Amino acid sequence: MRARLLTGTAAGALALGLVASIAALPASAATGSSAKLSVLHGVPDLTVDVWVNGERTLDDFTPGTLAGPLDLPAGTYSVAITAADAADASSPAIGPVDLTLAAGGNYTAVAHLDASGDPTATLFTNDTKPTAAGQGRLTVRHVAAAPGVDVLAGGQAVVKNLTNPNEQTLDLPAGTVSASVVATGTTEPALLGPADVPVTEGALTVVYAWGSAEAGNLAIASQTVSGLHSDPAGVQAGQVGLADRSTALPVALTMLVAAGLTGAAVAGRQVAQRATARR
Repeated sequence: MRARLLTGTAAGALALGLVASIAALPASAATGSSAKLSVLHGVPDLTVDVWVNGERTLDDFTPGTLAGPLDLPAGTYSVAITAADAADASSPAIGPVDLTLAAGGNYTAVAHLDASGDPTATLFTNDTKPTAAGQGRLTVRHVAAAPGVDVLAGGQAVVKNLTNPNEQTLDLPAGTVSASVVATGTTEPALLGPADVPVTEGALTVVYAWGSAEAGNLAIASQTVSGLHSDPAGVQAGQVGLADRSTALPVALTMLVAAGLTGAAVAGRQVAQRATARR
């Protein structure tokens, strides 16, 4: 899920200040529980200062950085954006504005260009529902100044006509996917890639296409959110109810050893009894 935050030249880095702002936040910002926030700065050639609750929390922040995740108290934060090296936040270019994070949420705030090339920001909610055994989750997000795109894997479009600032999520078997980004309805030339994208069991991998097609600075950024494993539903078993061999083998060896020791003891007693009888 996503929600547009605001637009404007400096607005692209709105949430970026939260990454460095933990120490500056007053207790009144907390509402009892926390949220997780990661931040991607995907606006080319834009350097800003970010102020949170009147304090400069990010100075001369530059593009191309993914930060987090950080645990932040759930609540609303007052954020202002100024030109780099402003003396204070009294004359912000944007804001102050309020950014609200819900308790238990897992978010990524992305500063990026919209389809027309204007700086903007989008707050995405990361899908952290449990994945099935042997599966990982892949989310592709289009945050570049570019038209709609297809994402190809093995020459086939697995994501079709993805437009800025949207996303698509797939649950896939764990492994590595070789992916390319192309204009919608085409197979070449690739706007990005091919690139190997790891799909990790029990994790969310997020791939971002950011930058500008017209300026020739399109790039890929990636993010991993772990801890999505499903709770085991029972003891793993093979065909016809046979126990998992990784568990069965040590048990069998233990039983064999125990049986051998018992047999040796019985045999020893029998030998001793025969020797007594011959006396």
